[in-house]
Amino acid sequence: MAKKKRRFKGGDIPTASMADIAFLLLIFFLVTTTIDMDKGLGIVLPAEGEQVEVSKKNILNCLINSTGQVLLGDEPVRISDINRVVRQKLQENSKLIISVKSHEKTKYKDYIAVIDQLKRANATRISIAETQL
Repeated sequence: MAKKKRRFKGGDIPTASMADIAFLLLIFFLVTTTIDMDKGLGIVLPAEGEQVEVSKKNILNCLINSTGQVLLGDEPVRISDINRVVRQKLQENSKLIISVKSHEKTKYKDYIAVIDQLKRANATRISIAETQL
């Protein structure tokens, strides 16, 4: 009797459970991945519609132009000096409200740097003025 030669066709990969494995891997990575949430600025906003008249002597205007230069009152101030100047003004007037207004082309990092300096100066009354287009 002659033995028949077997031809090797190659191995078949079972693909019936591939979708199950892909689904389980997807679920695993979705469950184990942590998503960092941006904290943003911690600002307490007033209730809607609430308007209070404020005396002009209790308002300190802080203007930021498109190049990142800051005017505090009517004087140009470096961003790093805002902390010191605002602390001094707050000692003179405890009811002081700082109104921050920026140019529409102001860089976000300059705006945040100004807000950070105001917070370091313990300024709790900060008004963010609208940018007029």
